[in-house]
Amino acid sequence: MDIDIQFRPSYSLAIVKLAPSERIRADSGAMVSHSSGVEVETKAEGGLLKSLGRAVLGGESFFQNFWKAGPQGGEVTLAPDLPGDIVCITMTGMPLMIQSGSYLASESGIDLSGKLSSKAFLSGEGFSMLEATGSGKVLVSSYGAIYEKNLAAGEHYIVDSTHLVAFDGAMGVSAKTVGGFKSTMLSGEGLVVDITGPGKLYLQTRSPQALISWIIPQVPTKSS
Repeated sequence: MDIDIQFRPSYSLAIVKLAPSERIRADSGAMVSHSSGVEVETKAEGGLLKSLGRAVLGGESFFQNFWKAGPQGGEVTLAPDLPGDIVCITMTGMPLMIQSGSYLASESGIDLSGKLSSKAFLSGEGFSMLEATGSGKVLVSSYGAIYEKNLAAGEHYIVDSTHLVAFDGAMGVSAKTVGGFKSTMLSGEGLVVDITGPGKLYLQTRSPQALISWIIPQVPTKSS
């Protein structure tokens, strides 16, 4: 499988070249186009309970699409819902934690499950995240550009959780406040996440929650 990402970082498009009979799993609604020899199968991968876990705990679609090339191979193009970036992460066995809504697609060797854990709770905007395991390529997307940060062993890095896209599953995670009580209440930052290396994390330069908070006051309301 060959993946070429074009138009980064604002309006990224992943162009996936599939070998004969090769397939890629993509989130519902991610497909932009595909060649005529490519077929799609939509199913709840892993059964009812696992699919329900991904939907409820991981924030992903209950049904996912599997795009499979014919005897001559084929092409599928994929894009996220929001304008932003796409990064291809090659996994080699280390689990990857993915923020809700950031998963785009993955190779057949990658298993996905909703992860309910203290680490997911501390680093996510809810009680859970999506956990990817196995070996192969994973596509994650963002709102805005993606900033990749490598942390050395024992190195700490502070992140607003709304800007997290993904991070290595073995990294340490804890929640903390920004400064003292006054800073926490008045800075507009509130709680942040303290992530400890070694490992790599992926951050988005814009926050979907901040966009929503900006849009809501602009929406006209029905006058009395």
